[in-house]
Amino acid sequence: MPPLAGFTVGITAARRAEELATMLERRGASVQHGPALRIVALADDADLEARTRELVAAPPDITIATTGIGYRGWISAAEGWGLGDELLAALGRSEMLARGPKARGAIRASGLVDAWSPESESTAEVLEHLLERGVDGRRIAVQLHGEPLPDVVEALEVAGAEVVTVPVYRWAPPTDIGPLDRLIDATLAGGIDVLSFTSAPAAAGILARAAERGVRAALLDALRGPVLTLCVGPVTAAPLEALDVPTVQPQRSRLGAMVRTCESVAPERARRLPVAGHRLELRGHAVLVDGTLCPLPPTPMALLRVLARRPGRVVSRAELLAALPGGATDEHAVENVIGRLRAALGVGGLVQTVVRRGYRLALEPGHDGHCAEGAGGAGEQP
Repeated sequence: MPPLAGFTVGITAARRAEELATMLERRGASVQHGPALRIVALADDADLEARTRELVAAPPDITIATTGIGYRGWISAAEGWGLGDELLAALGRSEMLARGPKARGAIRASGLVDAWSPESESTAEVLEHLLERGVDGRRIAVQLHGEPLPDVVEALEVAGAEVVTVPVYRWAPPTDIGPLDRLIDATLAGGIDVLSFTSAPAAAGILARAAERGVRAALLDALRGPVLTLCVGPVTAAPLEALDVPTVQPQRSRLGAMVRTCESVAPERARRLPVAGHRLELRGHAVLVDGTLCPLPPTPMALLRVLARRPGRVVSRAELLAALPGGATDEHAVENVIGRLRAALGVGGLVQTVVRRGYRLALEPGHDGHCAEGAGGAGEQP
């Protein structure tokens, strides 16, 4: 069984989204893509050109490269403006610091030499390194990675440095906002089990759009509760954690490592129950019955989740009716959905009818419904 079978993962990335989706789908996940931003073309960025000319005219003492793609794009854009050689000459006279191995590789590919790189791949460690050495009177160029770094800039300036920020790529709202709105709607409706972020601006972008639609608080509640919030690294996670959103992230900030973290953590959140001599595992939009994947439509899945919250106990038809999507008012609708649920599960006796009272999961004797495995079900409402 693929490790992510039965789970739906939302992707907010604009860049490398197809690569991420492919890795997730190979592990069995369903994927919904709603880019939360777009990248402004560097060649059209007048602010970047102005900062580049400024650094060519007055080269920095220290240059901090934060991302490989950003650094390469900067050099490429400078070449397009006829400033490529001049920029490399200016940077070559400075001490080059790389935030991580990708930035270091980009520096070396451009023919320059990096002087130092932190093991943690964090901007915070770069700042600590510089402050320990002292930066009074030094001119420092900081290549931004999509968002301003006000804390870093302020700390360097307080320590006496002159800081030139280089907005190598800027984020803007997506041209087509429809996919992002659909991703937000699916998250609020319980249709997304894992929401992934590969950049801090993507987190800011989806929250900004949710605020425009008046659902920001509801989206934050979902991310704090049933939805697993997956981030590629601490820089991406920081703005979400500042809003009390718990995140999971790999030790190394790489797409592959993030996917491996997802395939490890998401199944741990599944609800596992011994029912009528069988093993049920509730996963997002599907259930495993004795290890066999049974995809369920949203309506039967909604009723199964309600039954699983109180396994072995009777759930009234009225309560199940209230859980049906679409606002159904006839209790016969519950009977129809229960019939579809039983058929989809393919095993008799799992969902029992209690005459004139309702339905229940046939929890095995000796179990109280609090299973030691699983954390309550990814995508499951508390």
